[in-house]
Amino acid sequence: ALYPHMSVAENMSFALKMRRVPRAERRAKVMQTARMLELDEYLDRRPAGLSGGQRQRVAMGRAIVREPSVFLMDEPLSNLDAKLRVETRANIAELQARLGTTTIYVTHDQVEAMTMGHRVAVLNQGKLQQVDTPRDLYDRPVNAFVASFIGSPAMNLRTAALMPGGARLGHLTVPLRPEISAAAQRAGLTEITLGLRPEALRIGRAEQAPGRFVVSLVEELGADAYVYGHLDGDPPGGKHLVVRSEARLPPRPGEVIDLTVLPGEEHAFH
Repeated sequence: ALYPHMSVAENMSFALKMRRVPRAERRAKVMQTARMLELDEYLDRRPAGLSGGQRQRVAMGRAIVREPSVFLMDEPLSNLDAKLRVETRANIAELQARLGTTTIYVTHDQVEAMTMGHRVAVLNQGKLQQVDTPRDLYDRPVNAFVASFIGSPAMNLRTAALMPGGARLGHLTVPLRPEISAAAQRAGLTEITLGLRPEALRIGRAEQAPGRFVVSLVEELGADAYVYGHLDGDPPGGKHLVVRSEARLPPRPGEVIDLTVLPGEEHAFH
């Protein structure tokens, strides 16, 4: 929301002008901020002559020159295209590190939250679910909502019956950590919600007995791929299971492959 009839420099200095800051001081602050945001060559242009990313940087510059104690950013990248979003995201993160100003940043994009946040608060229906570092949100989600929300593709979540030696997923028995088994036993549970990240599943045989996995879709991303399919014993029409494949030649749709679970990578919710 820049003033269309004002230049970049006038937009950035407007709040200072309203505070009756002397002209020389206004100009010095605008020049310093413009250099920081790489806007110094655009100071005489009007907003119509700028790209979306440049306009976004001008809006940030207008806030920076006021030297606030806290920045409040409400989905600042939502109107940018994918390439500009990545570029501006890096600019904001670098800027925050350089200024050291506390920033509260609201976003629906988990990539923005995970790459930019030092601590992330996850909300659902207005209720706080978890506040943690990005790494701990990913590795130690406190409930199934956080587990499914953080991560792309999302964590595989399945209702699994508890068996001697683990939890049953299709015809595959997934070993559970002792603390999970003990907690389930204390609560008298017969089933849990089992969570497995795509990278916790491995294609190919291992020490444990593998499950038979029927491939239905492969998303190739270059360095790796995501393989979607169903385990033997899955109910018909159930949700796909997503597996990350790092092989240069991932399996093809229709193939039947062996699938195993990395020990210690399982999550359990109830």
